[in-house]
Amino acid sequence: EVRLVESGGGLVQSGGSLRLSCTGSGFNIDDYAIGWFRQAPGKEREGILCISRRIGTRNLAGSLKGRFTITSDSAKNTVYLQMNSLKPEDTAAYYCAADIERSDCSGTLTYWGQGTQVTVSS
Repeated sequence: EVRLVESGGGLVQSGGSLRLSCTGSGFNIDDYAIGWFRQAPGKEREGILCISRRIGTRNLAGSLKGRFTITSDSAKNTVYLQMNSLKPEDTAAYYCAADIERSDCSGTLTYWGQGTQVTVSS
């Protein structure tokens, strides 16, 4: 069974940093595209970054201007989202998702984690 578990969310002050983790089980992350997404209350889900062996990394949201970085650790079967210079508008539930077919994270990915909340105070 493919399973994704996010962790690392929390409350942080504006300008601070957080690193989110997405740990996979039941599959090898190197064989899948892994994407980070977020959804704020009352807003549509937004893609952030994607990583896969086929494409490397892909920015799914042009508005981030390099504040967020996606990396992976094959030994830990984990993908990370490093978030720097956080702003109150980054407050959202953050999700990771995986797909074996959509190597650039386009469309709706197949497997999703339960999400982790990030709250940025002003």
